[in-house]
Amino acid sequence: MRLDRPRIGILVGMAIATATSLDVHMGGELLFADVSFKLEPRERMTLSGRNGAGKSTLLRLLAGELAPDSGSLVLQKGSRVALHDQRPPREAEISLGDYVFSGRTDMLETEAELERLEAAMSAGDGGEETLGAYAAAQQRLEHGGGYRWRDGVLAVLRGLGFGGEEEAQRSLSTFSGGELTRASLARALATRPDLLLLDEPTNHLDIPSLEWLERYLRDLDAAVVLVAHDRWFLEAVGTSVLELEAKRARFFAGPWHAWRKEQAAREIARGKAIERQQAEIERMERFVERFRYKATKARQAQSRLKQIDKIKREGVEAEQRDRRNLRFSFVQPERPGKVVLKLVAATIEVPGRTLLADAKLEVERGEHVVLVGPNGAGKTTLIETLAGSREPAAGSVRLGHNVKIGYLSQHADTAAGEGSVLDAAQRQTGLSGQKARDLLGGFLFSGADVEKPLDDISGGEQRRLSLAILVAGGANVLILDEPTNHLDIESREALEDALLAFEGAVILVSHDRALLEAVGTRTLVCEDGELCSHQVGWATYQRERDEREAAAAAATQAAKPARGGRRRAAAPSKKAARKASRLAERIEQAEAELRQVEEELSDPEAWSSPGRAERAGERHAVAKRAVAELYEQWEEAEGEVSAAGDPG
Repeated sequence: MRLDRPRIGILVGMAIATATSLDVHMGGELLFADVSFKLEPRERMTLSGRNGAGKSTLLRLLAGELAPDSGSLVLQKGSRVALHDQRPPREAEISLGDYVFSGRTDMLETEAELERLEAAMSAGDGGEETLGAYAAAQQRLEHGGGYRWRDGVLAVLRGLGFGGEEEAQRSLSTFSGGELTRASLARALATRPDLLLLDEPTNHLDIPSLEWLERYLRDLDAAVVLVAHDRWFLEAVGTSVLELEAKRARFFAGPWHAWRKEQAAREIARGKAIERQQAEIERMERFVERFRYKATKARQAQSRLKQIDKIKREGVEAEQRDRRNLRFSFVQPERPGKVVLKLVAATIEVPGRTLLADAKLEVERGEHVVLVGPNGAGKTTLIETLAGSREPAAGSVRLGHNVKIGYLSQHADTAAGEGSVLDAAQRQTGLSGQKARDLLGGFLFSGADVEKPLDDISGGEQRRLSLAILVAGGANVLILDEPTNHLDIESREALEDALLAFEGAVILVSHDRALLEAVGTRTLVCEDGELCSHQVGWATYQRERDEREAAAAAATQAAKPARGGRRRAAAPSKKAARKASRLAERIEQAEAELRQVEEELSDPEAWSSPGRAERAGERHAVAKRAVAELYEQWEEAEGEVSAAGDPG
């Protein structure tokens, strides 16, 4: 049904949000029309479309920040909505913790009400109205996570790469722009919304944080709508795709790669660029093969391969699509010596901190190496050292015979300076006017685009200009630090194709796991002050690491008492192990006592008089302290067990 007037309302039923025939104009021009979809709990819809298609606008519509020109948008009654976009927090002087906790105003208000009611009851107010209000507030508290709801918020902060409570006390003004973006994401997640809206949530996340976010979203009961350029993330999280193209929308019920294959099949059905679309289908098949490395995804990925068998036939209407795509290749490089780069006993430092000590590395001709590690481990500093932008504190970097390095920093400073895009290309490459224009044309700079002042170009344009300059340089060793920053999916895939075909050596730092796995034949890991080399691609390295960590976790769990339960120590014949086992039994008893006290506290009768309230509070504090002390003793005993079992 098409509505002539916009309507935003409340829906009573299963769907979290229902959009019907949404029309939106921007600046007098139609942005999109007749957009319809329905979102239910645990559905994670990804938005696809080129820049300017209206993805971010649609998120703002769902968040209630904008209204459609016509159509209806109906939300489930009482539903909470949270939006994470690229805007930094407005409050600069509050702490990180206060900012993120402020997303749970419901819990903060409930705690304040409980505190007020407890004070009233302690003062002798035992009336039915007060007790009823207290019971209702207790129920809201339990529904929102109980007394330990703050632990859940702190877990979100840790998952996104922040430290513990100490870092939560820091003022927002002390964090970098990337950290503030992560703080904004943490606040959106911490609200426990029914509808979660995410605009580029993967920006500024390292791989461990990305994987944590994927697990978090898959376990979430909310409906999720997201925009992202990370192919691995889209595949891991998405359950459906809303494609915004040519001012219209097309909904696809299925994962991201299956939609891409279906999209390419549609193009083949229309007789358009058959060879290229067949290549797109083959690319998605390769992607799924690489994605299968996660055991939990193997069956899912296999079933998804079959979904391309059914192709939607929607007629051969003329679509005014922007079909320009970044396509480029590196020139044939000069042949260097066998070893192109060598790091010898190097110490890599930043002020006040040693990142790597006695680091060694050899890269051979034609080798494609990927460098991974958590944020702050020193990847960028190491890359800058290898590229010659900084000196090691000790040791040396040696280049092989006939080596020419091409370096792309994550800040795209190769495209900095005065003048226009064309001026920068000529200045950096030495090409003449027309040759420089031809080069830029291959990177989607056409017509007046080449005359844009460097100060006015977007992040994506700056990255494309840097890639154009890199391609024209004729390097036989490429050192790339986050080359996919600000690039859309099509441009990332063009870079992937070019690097796969490049016959020189590559050293690549990226959080784009699809690019890492496609390009790398060796994985370097920069972590805990060490640089380790693994003669496998990224996915194989990650699978082996996951298996090692799972085995270690299982071994640890076997020796650890579970909360509310008991597990025997691994070596019961030893004195320390017997001590740990006895402590496990005492922990079980103490936790049972703590639960009993908490059950009493949830009964309004416990607060019927000041004396009873005080005694209940004291018992709760004593029980909690007993559990904490027993765990400390158990951890000490476990340390003795480990020490006794260590032959060294």
